[in-house]
Amino acid sequence: MITRDGEMRAEMRENMRGGKGTVKVENWFAPEAFGAKVRLCARLTVPPGGSIGTHNHEDEDEIYIVLSGQGLIIEDNNRTPVGAGDAILTGKGGAHGVENTGTEPLVIAAIIMLYA
Repeated sequence: MITRDGEMRAEMRENMRGGKGTVKVENWFAPEAFGAKVRLCARLTVPPGGSIGTHNHEDEDEIYIVLSGQGLIIEDNNRTPVGAGDAILTGKGGAHGVENTGTEPLVIAAIIMLYA
């Protein structure tokens, strides 16, 4: 199954998870496309100055892969700079958020996998 760039279903999420600005969420695949338990497989675009608010992942893990831009991952009150090529794994009930600290959009691949 191939989803071509530009064919993805896109949503605009204002103040996502209590964050700032509007995040573009482009779904590569819907959850029902998987045999595994996946809740999200998407490209997230966070505008300069924008953010995804701090939130928990209970009974699931999330992987972020930074495709372009720069920002901060806020995890357990730590603010860690990230940039293109970095990968972040979060979950197990932990809280995290994302902030774009650059002048260009922060583009992230995001995959959320469920435990059961």
